Amino acid sequence: MDTTHPTNNRALPHIDERPFGVTKGGKKVSEFILTNSTGMRIGILTLGGILRTIEVPDRAGRNADIALGFDSLTSYEERHPYFGTITGRFANRIAKGAFSLDGQTYTLATNNGPNHLHGGLKGFDRAIWSGKTETTPTFARVSLIHVSPDMDEGYPGEVNTEVTYTLTNDNEIWIAYRATTTKPTPINLTNHTYFNLSGDASRDIKDHLLEIDAEEIVPVDETSIPTGSLMPVKNTPFDFRKPRPLGERINDVGIGYDHTYVLSSGTRELSFAARLVDPKSGRVLVVLTTEPGVQLYTGNYLNGTFKGKGGVSYEKHAGLCLETQHFPDSVNQPSFPSTILRPGEVYAQTTVYRFGIER
Repeated sequence: MDTTHPTNNRALPHIDERPFGVTKGGKKVSEFILTNSTGMRIGILTLGGILRTIEVPDRAGRNADIALGFDSLTSYEERHPYFGTITGRFANRIAKGAFSLDGQTYTLATNNGPNHLHGGLKGFDRAIWSGKTETTPTFARVSLIHVSPDMDEGYPGEVNTEVTYTLTNDNEIWIAYRATTTKPTPINLTNHTYFNLSGDASRDIKDHLLEIDAEEIVPVDETSIPTGSLMPVKNTPFDFRKPRPLGERINDVGIGYDHTYVLSSGTRELSFAARLVDPKSGRVLVVLTTEPGVQLYTGNYLNGTFKGKGGVSYEKHAGLCLETQHFPDSVNQPSFPSTILRPGEVYAQTTVYRFGIER
């Protein structure tokens, strides 16, 4: 794979901050535009820590935005399917919106059928984060900070969270998460970017080639809650151990993929998780993470309702998410890796989106 990109712009990495609007509640929202020395550019909002734009070149050196999202703050303030957001305190689902911890039961919002999803009605994706920036000759970086008060959305403990986005000159986006708490609490953070490597969201992603380093998935019931067991992917439509088109067997799994893959690395070291290729443009995305799982979601509920950037209607399968995280409902599943953070401990994880070109 050739990861060099033709460009006439060898300026040092830099960051521009611009107003993105004022919320209905009167809070100012900023967008940080990070540009590296090759001309790759990303945009990050203080609202929800949203990764709004990712502009990367194709094999001909033409930049295009490969992230789904909106042009206006108004659209982000309306309820939307977490385009580019930081999701938390707990990404994914918690069964029946309840869990017990140290002998006490906590009740959460049921905002996804009978279950709790992505931190509730006003999760981290709805918060206004404060930001600070840093640039060096090799990277541009913005660190976002949010303090979630005790019993926020029903979760115990005041949680201090910092999420740092770093754009390197190697066309990598490093996302580093860090959190501390005053009381034991579940924590499971991720980024919810929808990718379409073609740069044309009027096209679906069924011809994208996907590889995931996983021998098993977390099977779920009819409400997307884990059964408690793990299922081998061999000889099933879930098998992406070798690259194959997303659309090849997508109709064999109902409306599309929305499943957690158990990554083979099984360690807390930064390891390969997935590789996505758009054959037409040549764009490549490699995902590395310290997390035990990655949720593959293929935009199954997009139906043209959302008018995205440039007025494009986002139809079913217009983008896909590769959400690095712990397993769904882990707080109610003793056999899963723990998601409980206790006072004195530090929640820390890293995910890397590495962009390149396949000739």
